[in-house]
Amino acid sequence: MAIDIKVPQLPESVADATVATWHVKPGDKVSRDQNLVDIETDKVVLEVVAPEDGVIGEIIAEEGATVGAEEVIGKLEKGDGAAAKSDSKEEDKSESKSDSKDESKADAKEEKSTKPAEKSSGSGEKLEVKVPTLPESVADATIATWHVKAGDAVKRDQNLVDIETDKVVLEVVAPADGVLAEIKHEEGATVGADDVIGIVEAGGSAAAEPAKKDDKADKAESSSDDDSDSDVAGPAVRRLLAEHNLKAADIKGTGKGGRVTKEDVEKHMKDGGKKESPAAQPAAAPASGGDRDQKRVPMTRLRKTIAKRLLEAKNATAMLTTFNEVNMKPIMDLRKKYKDVFEERHDTRLGFMGFYVKAVTEALKRFPDVNASIDGDDIVYHNYFDISIAVSTPRGLVTPVLRDTDKMSIADIENGIRDLALKGRDGKLTMDDMQGGNFTITNGGVFGSLLSTPILNPPQSAILGMHKIQDRPMAVDGKVEILPMMYLALSYDHRIIDGKESVGFLVTIKELLEDPQRLLLDV
Repeated sequence: MAIDIKVPQLPESVADATVATWHVKPGDKVSRDQNLVDIETDKVVLEVVAPEDGVIGEIIAEEGATVGAEEVIGKLEKGDGAAAKSDSKEEDKSESKSDSKDESKADAKEEKSTKPAEKSSGSGEKLEVKVPTLPESVADATIATWHVKAGDAVKRDQNLVDIETDKVVLEVVAPADGVLAEIKHEEGATVGADDVIGIVEAGGSAAAEPAKKDDKADKAESSSDDDSDSDVAGPAVRRLLAEHNLKAADIKGTGKGGRVTKEDVEKHMKDGGKKESPAAQPAAAPASGGDRDQKRVPMTRLRKTIAKRLLEAKNATAMLTTFNEVNMKPIMDLRKKYKDVFEERHDTRLGFMGFYVKAVTEALKRFPDVNASIDGDDIVYHNYFDISIAVSTPRGLVTPVLRDTDKMSIADIENGIRDLALKGRDGKLTMDDMQGGNFTITNGGVFGSLLSTPILNPPQSAILGMHKIQDRPMAVDGKVEILPMMYLALSYDHRIIDGKESVGFLVTIKELLEDPQRLLLDV
C-alpha cells in the first residue's frame, strides 16, 4: 500500500517552499518518524517524517523543486516494502553468490578480530579529546550532549560531543579511528578551553562482554544494549527525548515492534517524567490526586543568555514601538511573475526576506541614527550595513548577521539567509556568524503572528518586526478592495532615535515594499 509523502502546512505568509535535502532514496527502508526530507521556506526549515514503517517507493519532487502546501513529493510503500523488493529480485539473485562469499569471509575475519578484542580493547596510542579554543569573549562552556559512551568504537572525524557556549554549539570530533576509552567530564559539566574531556584509544576495538557473566545475563544485557534510541525511536522522537533528558529505554513504546512514538513520550511526561527504580519508589512523594507532577530542568547556557539580554534590553533602553501596514500585493505579483526565472538564474528561490533586507538597507542609508548605537555618552555611527536576521533554532532564538547588505543583490541575500537558517538548525553557527549587526529583522509572520512589539537586540538601537500577510478589506480610491496586508512594527531606543525619525524610517520601508521598482531605481 502506497502512502503519500506530503509537504506540511505552510504559514499563511509563506506562498511556497523548496525541497532542500532528501535524506533517503528510492528503495531505502525507513522507520516511523524518521526524517525523510527537509523543506525550506523563507526563514525556517521544516522536517517531513515518515508516517509509517516502510520503504521509499518514489521521489516525485527532487531537491531544488518549488512546492506548495500539501503537495505530494514522494511515495512510501507501507510495511516491509515487498513490492519494492520484488522489483529487484533478479539483482538480488545475481548478487547472492558474491554476497555469501563476502559474508563468509567477513565472518572469518570477525572471529579472528574478536579474540584479541576480548583480551584488550586495543593497545594503540591514547589521544586526548579536548575542548576547542573558545572565543575571547567566552570564558567557559558546558558539556551539552555526549553522542557516544565509554567503550564505543568511533571513527576519525565522528562527532563525539557537543560543547555549548553562550551563543553557539561546538562539535568535538574523534582525532582517529579507535575506541572512546574514557569520559572525563559528563553532560552538564562546566569546562574551559583545551580541557581534556575524554580519551580515545587509537586503533582499539569495542570491548567484548566480560566472560564472567552467564549466558542469561549476556542475553539480557545485550538485548538492552542493542535497543539503542536510534533503533526504537525516529529522529523527531529522539530530539524530543533529548529536550527532556530522557532515554527511549525509560518509555514503553506502543508503536510497531515496540517503537517509541511522540505520543508515548508525551504520555510518559504526563504520567511522571522519569521511570522510577524499585529502590527509589518507597521514598517518592505520594500523589495528591490527578496529574499534578512537575519537572525542574536547568536552563541551557543559550536560554540563560537570551533571558539576560532581553532583561537588559527592557531595563537599559527607552524602548518604544511604532506601527504601520504595507500592501504586499506588488511584491507578491512580482514574485509570481519572476520566481521561476529567478530560481533558474540564481539557483535560489525568490522569497520575501530579500525584499525586506533591501528595503531596510535603503532606509538605514537615509536615517543614519537608526543605524547607530550608544556607547557610554557617545553615539557611534556605523558607515556599513550589517543586518541581524532572527532565526529560530531547536535551542532557541538566535540572530546571525548578514554583512555588507548594501553590496548584496536579492539573490545574495536569499542565499545568505538560507545558509544561516541551515547552520542554525544544525547547530553549526559560529561566533563570527553571531557577532556584530547594526539592526535586526524578525519575521514572526512565518509562525502566524499578526502583530507584536519586538524587543531590542542591544547594543542595536532598533528592530523591525514583520508579520503575517492577511487579506483585509481596504479603501482604495474610494472603493473597497481585498488586499494582502501586513503590519510592520519598529521598536526603537528613544534615547537616540526621535519619533520623527522612527516614523520616517518605517514609512520609507512601507513605500519601498509597496513599490519595489524603487529599490532598483534607488529613488
